Amino acid sequence: MANTFKNKEPQNEAKSSIFSWINGLFNVDKVFADGLPVQYFPKIFFFTCMAIFYIANAHYAEKSVRKINKLQQEVEDLRADYITKKADMMFAGKQSEVARKVASMGLKESMEPPYKITTD
Repeated sequence: MANTFKNKEPQNEAKSSIFSWINGLFNVDKVFADGLPVQYFPKIFFFTCMAIFYIANAHYAEKSVRKINKLQQEVEDLRADYITKKADMMFAGKQSEVARKVASMGLKESMEPPYKITTD
């Protein structure tokens, strides 16, 4: 006995499928009655290429936006680091801080004001 597939559904139910509804709505059988309409291929090819280009352009734009957002966040982080380090350097360059740091080396701040050497 050979294995065979038998359609158990009645033909009336097959007519109510979504594909038969689409076929009835667009009536594709009339378009292909005389054969394949080759005169529409350039237009179909053009619109297909335009759709692919549009989708690729949308993906590229989203990728660019994500990259820009990432770089903006990095710039903000670097700016914060710069401001912090600049403030630390300005604090470390104050006369009182320099005097405190060099006191351990035995150097001390001069209490006499500097004098100007002039040559006549």
